[in-house]
Amino acid sequence: MTANNNAGFNTRAVHAGQAFEPRTGAVVPPLHFSTTYAQDGIGNLRSGYEYGRGGNPTRDALQEQLAALEGGSAAFSFGSGLAAEDSLIRALARPGDHIVLGNDAYGGTYRLINRVLGDWGIGNTPVDMSDLDAVAAAVRANKTRIVWVETPSNPMMKITDIEALAAVAHDAGALLVVDNTFASPYLQTPLALGADVVVHSTTKYIGGHSDVVGGALVVKDAELAEKIGFIQFAVGAVSGPMDAFLTTRGLKTLGVRMDRHSENGQAVAEWLLQRPEVEAVLYPGLPDHPGHDLAAKQMKKFGGMVSVQFKGGEAAARSVAENTTVFTLAESLGGIESLMNYPSEMTHASVKGTELAVPVNLLRLSCGIEEAADLIADLEQAFAKIG
Repeated sequence: MTANNNAGFNTRAVHAGQAFEPRTGAVVPPLHFSTTYAQDGIGNLRSGYEYGRGGNPTRDALQEQLAALEGGSAAFSFGSGLAAEDSLIRALARPGDHIVLGNDAYGGTYRLINRVLGDWGIGNTPVDMSDLDAVAAAVRANKTRIVWVETPSNPMMKITDIEALAAVAHDAGALLVVDNTFASPYLQTPLALGADVVVHSTTKYIGGHSDVVGGALVVKDAELAEKIGFIQFAVGAVSGPMDAFLTTRGLKTLGVRMDRHSENGQAVAEWLLQRPEVEAVLYPGLPDHPGHDLAAKQMKKFGGMVSVQFKGGEAAARSVAENTTVFTLAESLGGIESLMNYPSEMTHASVKGTELAVPVNLLRLSCGIEEAADLIADLEQAFAKIG
């Protein structure tokens, strides 16, 4: 069967773009590795397929699946999240244009915008996205093309009002881009709240198993989709067939995994809140989080990402990071296994010394799908080793 847009999330996740193979009836669509396709005469293409960079049935199936889950008209699958971001910015901006982005954006995003595209002549202004007046003040008339936000943000877990931010961006003639990686389309659908583009590192929750790198863009507007499609084809940073296949397989179980990630994130956050070693717990599922009410309004649940700051400073954070056994000290997030990250020296090392720098007493926890009691026991034994 195929899923229509009125079907529930998990039904769309399992069936969108996944019609059975008609010749054999195979329930799982075949994986297409071919780089080129036979033509029925010059320029007479079968189902529009000509060359692997321009189109691949496995990638197309994933893109249909992504669009269905985010509520978009079109989706594009890339070789990485940063490749998706780069193609998007090239599609929307030119030298002399300007981007407003969150002052706690992912370090790789800031590096791309500031150091790579900055040299190309695109300016940027980092601001606190939760302060709408600051965003409005940072927007430059006839220059700002993009307002870029992560919500929840990485790793400070700030929550931004997507609907209100969309109004600010649109009043200035800019587009709102939302990095939805932390929430995933199961917990949050920014296009329904007024965003113009959704960005994902599909490496994270969408792939979900720490075994495939990828990125995606999802849009509503057909003209914008055409621009992005041209850049994707012309630049060529597409996802390969196996990567697309693995991402599709992960996406089919996104809903059930996010339920468990969210349960574990909430349990770990509540445990951390009671610990005397802890200075602050950054998790939108806690009632005292400044974005709690807003997160409850625009998210289905609060997710599996938790950041924690220690009273003992950098030494305490490093000690915990290096003494867990269930949580693995590693880059990335969103997999079925729990990961721990020291952002100041790992994911956000590229923004050290800037206003985007992450506090040195902060750890970022990606709570997997293990038993919550085992995650807490692992943290407890690691806390006991703080000097």
